Amino acid sequence: MTEATESLLFKLNEDGVAILTLNRPEKLNALNMDMRMGLPGLIEKVRQDDNIKVLIVTGAGRGFCSGADVAGQAANLAERPKKSRRETLNPLAWWMVPLLRLEKPTIAAVNGAAAGIGLSLALACDVRIASQQAKFGTLWVNRGLVPDGGATFLLPKIIGMSKALELMYSGSIIGAEEAEKIGMVSRVVPPEELMPAVMEMATKWAKGPSVAIELVKKAVIGKVSREFEAQLDYEGYAQGLCYPTQDHKEAVSAFLEKRTPNFKGA
Repeated sequence: MTEATESLLFKLNEDGVAILTLNRPEKLNALNMDMRMGLPGLIEKVRQDDNIKVLIVTGAGRGFCSGADVAGQAANLAERPKKSRRETLNPLAWWMVPLLRLEKPTIAAVNGAAAGIGLSLALACDVRIASQQAKFGTLWVNRGLVPDGGATFLLPKIIGMSKALELMYSGSIIGAEEAEKIGMVSRVVPPEELMPAVMEMATKWAKGPSVAIELVKKAVIGKVSREFEAQLDYEGYAQGLCYPTQDHKEAVSAFLEKRTPNFKGA
C-alpha cells in the first residue's frame, strides 16, 4: 500500500513495516503547515491498522528535517489567517503528541540534517539510527526562541540534563558520531546502509509478538507521554513570550539575509 501527498509519503510493505517520508527535499524537508496538519492523520492510520507493526520515519533527499520552514513562515506572515479554535486551545506542537503516544514501535532513520523541530521529531521516535552524514542541531536559541516540539522534555531524558542544556544554550550542531557517543542515536552506519539497517531492525520487530511489544511500549512510554503533553503547554507559553522580542525578529531577519544575528537581550 502506497499513499502520497505533496509533502508526505506513506508506504506499507508486506512485512508490516510502514515508512513515513517527509517529502520536501528541495527544502531539506523543512516542516510547513501542510506537513504538521497531515502527520496526525497518518499516525492514526498506523495506530488503527493491525497490519502495521512498526513505523519508520525518514526524509527524502539529503535531509531528515531541517526544522520549521522559517522562510515560508516569514513570506506568509502577512497572509496568515486567524487561528482556529483548535489551534488556539491546543499546545504549540500538538501534532507531535500522536507520534509519541503511538503504541507501536517507531524508528527514525536520520539520513541528514535533523534540526530544530526536526530534531524533536526524531527524538519522539523510540529509536534513532543515523547515517554518517547526519547532523543534529539545537538551533532554537539562534532564532531567539526556546526549544519546542517537546525537546525540552525529550532531550534531557535521552542524553541527560547537563549535555542537553549545553546543546540548547549554545544552539550547537553535532555530527552523527558525537550523537552516538552521547546516546542521542543508537547506531551510526554508512549512508548506503541506513535503510537496510533500519529495515532489518523493523522487520525483526514486526515478526515478533506484537501484543507483548506494544505492552512494553505502553509500560515505558505511558507516563512519559503524559509529562510530554504538559511540557508542550509550557513550551507554547515560553514561545509566545519569545515571538514578540526584538531578538527573535532580528534572528529571522538575519536568517533571511544570511548573516549573523546581533542579539540585544530584549
